[in-house]
Amino acid sequence: MSAAQAIDKRAVRRSFDRAAAGYDAAAVLQQEVCARSLERLAFIKHQPLRILDAGCGTGNAWAGLGQRFPRAELIALDLAPAMLRTARSRLPWHRRWLGRVPAAVCGDLEALPLKAASIDLLWSNLALQWVNDLPAAFRELRRVLVPGGLLMFATFGPDTLKELRAAQPGPARGGFNRFTDMHDIGDMLVAAGFADPVIDMEPFTLTYENVRAVMHDLKAIGAHSAAVDRPVALAGKSWLAALERNYEAFRRHGRLPATFEVIYGHAWAPLPRRGPGGRPVIEIRTAGGGRL
Repeated sequence: MSAAQAIDKRAVRRSFDRAAAGYDAAAVLQQEVCARSLERLAFIKHQPLRILDAGCGTGNAWAGLGQRFPRAELIALDLAPAMLRTARSRLPWHRRWLGRVPAAVCGDLEALPLKAASIDLLWSNLALQWVNDLPAAFRELRRVLVPGGLLMFATFGPDTLKELRAAQPGPARGGFNRFTDMHDIGDMLVAAGFADPVIDMEPFTLTYENVRAVMHDLKAIGAHSAAVDRPVALAGKSWLAALERNYEAFRRHGRLPATFEVIYGHAWAPLPRRGPGGRPVIEIRTAGGGRL
């Protein structure tokens, strides 16, 4: 990724800080994807002692994770401090009174402030699209998982907001975040040291009355572009008028569609290999790359 294409993390933090208070009212898709990801846990045998909610937002996964793993310690991580404060404020009073409040960590998925091999379940719902180096992020996620630990995530694929990107007039076409293909994500997981990755995709289409409603929802959830090369004046009247004209080509049954390609995935931190006597197998490589 070029420097111009990089996501400005400071802009991301400011955007989500501003959106925190009203986030839940607009985050319909995020909540639905979270619910569907929680349902997938029912088919996976795993009993974590410590869970990291990486990119926790307003904590919409906490109730489901707590119900499924009532004895697990939950750590909440987000880039935006206001999201963490909002998430903790939404907890039921009795949980706060009993001190059952997730530990809050303000941090970046590409540089987790956590010890190696300290997490049993790493959960991430629609946050990985905000990293600049996805392979490096997967290596970092792998680092903090214990052997036998599980990574479970959802993120956006390249067809996300395809109508909005196609409708952008002129030089503004580079102003929205890039998304990674599911097949590339699978390859990245293997390269990062994960085992048995499972990746699938589900398309969602939200419909709107007009383009301004699309843009309003994106702004309300903090998800407008944070690319370094984003246009300085996206809200200019002439630009917006041209966007509205171009987007009309997609209108169906009186509504404008906004497509979101949701990629679900999970993978495991492999257990150490063991020989017939139960001892760990240590692989030694020669200087030429061969194995002994």
